Formats: sequence, structure tokens, C-alpha cells
Amino acid sequence: MKALSKQQNNLVGDWLPPLVGGFFAWVIFLTLGETPLIRASGLAVVIVGMTLALRQMGAIPALAGGLTLAFCPAFWSQTGGSGSLEPGMIILAIGLTAVFIIAFIAISKNPYLALGLGFLIFAVIFWSQISTPRSLRLTGLLTVWLLVILINSLHTSNPRPGGPPSKQITSEQYMGLLIILFIGVINDPLFVLLLPTVIIGLWFCHTPLRWWYWTAACTILVVGIWGFASYYVDADLWNSSALEAHNQGLQIKLIIVDGWHEGIRWVDLVGLITSQVTIIGVALGILGLARMARWYPVMGIVLMLAYMLYAIFGLTYFGNDRSILLMPLFIIQIIWLTYAVHTFGDWLTKGTNSGINTWRLVTSLYLLLPLYLLLNIEL
Repeated sequence: MKALSKQQNNLVGDWLPPLVGGFFAWVIFLTLGETPLIRASGLAVVIVGMTLALRQMGAIPALAGGLTLAFCPAFWSQTGGSGSLEPGMIILAIGLTAVFIIAFIAISKNPYLALGLGFLIFAVIFWSQISTPRSLRLTGLLTVWLLVILINSLHTSNPRPGGPPSKQITSEQYMGLLIILFIGVINDPLFVLLLPTVIIGLWFCHTPLRWWYWTAACTILVVGIWGFASYYVDADLWNSSALEAHNQGLQIKLIIVDGWHEGIRWVDLVGLITSQVTIIGVALGILGLARMARWYPVMGIVLMLAYMLYAIFGLTYFGNDRSILLMPLFIIQIIWLTYAVHTFGDWLTKGTNSGINTWRLVTSLYLLLPLYLLLNIEL
């Protein structure tokens, strides 16, 4: 009975900050953002996932990180507007998905696989009855929850020194990753940029995978590359001058390949990232990456690979929706930023005698960032 009580307490502790952050963001989306109920609810689920992905770094930093994503300009730009989707069908899709996930967990006790299959069911209903593929909001939702599973898998299989013994990840975890990758690439082929990250992450997890898993992953890769080339590449513009296109303010949803070595494109990309998390956030993100590379190199390498691939896309892509498509890059930036705050709090705690109170005080200052972003939102 005591073990069950402790397990329940841990479950509440893990989920309370994500649910609080998601609820607060949901209220702000509905009120200040004047967002339709269904859309606000979907965006709030993304914030729940983001906060859950950061939960290992402490409740307060996780809450602050989730709200930082909620109020950064790129994410906030998805709020507002009119309810163009059919509310009844959306509610039905969510209801059917929730019933399936709860029933599958009760029968199989595999939450990650249930989550992946639930996303698949929702995506099929979404595409066939509600909307069409290439939904940017669905991409954001899938990105965050893929990172939740991947980060949890890395923590399980590669614990930090002093942590619990390492364990192999379960089948529901790597199946959940595969299902989310499949849905993401079908929805928008740009999602294929996360596939190398997942493969490297699974390799670090030391998980033996059957031949059919690698066959499925290679199929997703081929489909993603083909879709990417179809949507984002035009032979007539592929070798055009990125510098000239940038100076002309060209807005075209295609790639110009030499953008990656033009200095002005690097300056522009850094400016875009800074506009999302402020210059202090960028600086702390660099510190967070440095500390993660030192103390948790597995996580640092996995996230850095995804960041690099999306950064290259950001340098070469000239569409006016670039900030939305680069949402995975901003999510990783916030993960590094949160890790820096967590590390900074530990430094000060070790240097003082006040212990946990100092840590809470320092990490609570992180809440000033989402508050600053919220106060500077253009309504």
C-alpha cells in the first residue's frame, strides 16, 4: 500500500506542472488570444507536452519553459482567428481517441504505444473528416510528444551518475516513436528532419530492434525525402543566389541551397531565434548546451543533431512561414535554456547553505521570461 501511495505521489508530481501550465496557457489563448476553443485546446496540449518533456529539470523550470514556448511570437501567431473547423467533429475525434488510449492502457498497460496509436487514429480522422495534411499545429503537437518519449527513453537507458540503474527502453516507447514519425512525415515531409535524431537516440539507448523496424524507418525516410523534394525544392531556384534573394526580400516557399554559407542568412536566423526567447535566452541556451554536452552528452548530441538540421533548413528556406516551420528548433532552444537555469540553480545551491530554498528562488526567476514575452505580445 505504501509503494502504491508513493507511486501515486510521483505521478501527481510529474503531471501537476504540465497540467497547470497547459491550463494557464489555455486560458490566455482563449482570452487574450481570442482563439477558438478547439484550437486553443490543441495548442494547450502542446504546452502540456513541452512542460512534461522538461519535468526532469524541476517543476518550476519545466513550468517556465512550457510557458516560454506558449508566449514566444512564433507559437503565439497560431492563436486568434475564427473557428474554421467543425467543432462537433473535432470533439468526436478527440473523444474517440481518448477512449481508445484509456482502454488500450487498461488492457495492455503500454502508455507510450497507446499514445502513438492514439495520435494515428486522431490523424486519420483529422485528415479524412476535418482538415488536410500539412497542418502546422499537428506538426507542433507531434514534435513535442515525440521529444517527450525520446527524452524519457534516454533518461531510462542512459541515467546520469548517481541516478537509477540503466534499463532498456520498452517496445511501446520505440513503437510510439515510429508511429509518431510516420504520422508526422505523412502530415508534412519536413518532419523527416527528426528521423536521424530518433535513430541516433535509439542507438544510444542500446536497444536491439528487429529488421522490420529498420525497414519501416527506411520507408519513412524515403517517403519523407520524396515529399520534401516535392514541396520545398524547385530545380529552377535550387542554385539561385541566396544573397540576391535575401536582399530583394524574396518570399517563396522553396529552398535556395547556397543560403547556408551566406553570412547575412546566419545573422537573420540568429535574429529570428533571439526574437523568440530574447538575447538572454539565447545566451542561456548556449550555456545549457555546453553543460549538457559536459554532463549529459547523450542528450546533448541527440538534440544538437535535430537543431543543426532545422538550422540548415532555416538558412536555406525563403518562405514567409519559416518561423512556424522552425518550431522544433525553438523547442530545443527552450530545452537548453531550461537546462541552463536548472544548472545555474544547482551551482548557487552548492555554494550556499540555504539548499533547496536558494534553488527555488533562482529557478523562479525563470518565470520572468514568459511573463516578459506575454507582456510584449501584440494583440
